[in-house]
Amino acid sequence: MTYCLRIADLPTTERPRERLMSHGAKSLATAELIAILLGTGQGPGKLSAVGLGQHLLQQLGNHQRDPLAVLRDIHIQELTQIHGIGPAKATTILAAIELGKRVFQARSLDREPIESPADAALYLSHDLMWQSQEHFAVLLLDIKNRPISTQVITIGTATETLAHPREIFREVIRQGASRVVVAHNHPSGSLTPSPEDISLTRQLLQGAQFLDIPLLDHLILAHGEFCSLRQTTSLWEECPQGA
Repeated sequence: MTYCLRIADLPTTERPRERLMSHGAKSLATAELIAILLGTGQGPGKLSAVGLGQHLLQQLGNHQRDPLAVLRDIHIQELTQIHGIGPAKATTILAAIELGKRVFQARSLDREPIESPADAALYLSHDLMWQSQEHFAVLLLDIKNRPISTQVITIGTATETLAHPREIFREVIRQGASRVVVAHNHPSGSLTPSPEDISLTRQLLQGAQFLDIPLLDHLILAHGEFCSLRQTTSLWEECPQGA
């Protein structure tokens, strides 16, 4: 008979929930955080919750990617295929992932001004950061750089999206924005702008100059990171924008 250690069998000071309460979530390993979500074990060999969390990460690691990167974009069907993860556990995990994404992009509701590319990337992250297809979006700002709204203009394939300056500026004008930041995501994880990204940015800068609606930046978002074309190219020097 095989004996599997349960969380209840551990000393109180070694249990994930108690350690989180005493030392904070950062003190826990990823498998222990997942164990708190799972609540109970099961799976191969009737694992403890921590053991099941470790088994889950091991199975995700078979994708030859960082297990957390796989988990970030996982679907419920993929989770429930892992032995020991039923619909209840899978939905709990997915809810926690979505909550984490929303916390990542959360901003206060008092419309604080967008003062840096990092501010803009944070504001746009929920619409763009973890999408499996390319999305092109605009962040519309008032005269004081306070957000008016965000709007996804187009959705493309896993490798490309199409956005025309006409569609972009139509939305800018329709909502009466005074300034604009454009952004799109790269599902591949690469932050390197493509030749098409550079060409479109140049067209948008020229259009913004003509309309006297400054284009403040073009951001590429991917896997929790971003790239500012304003900071990494000379396009804004070629086509200066108004104040």
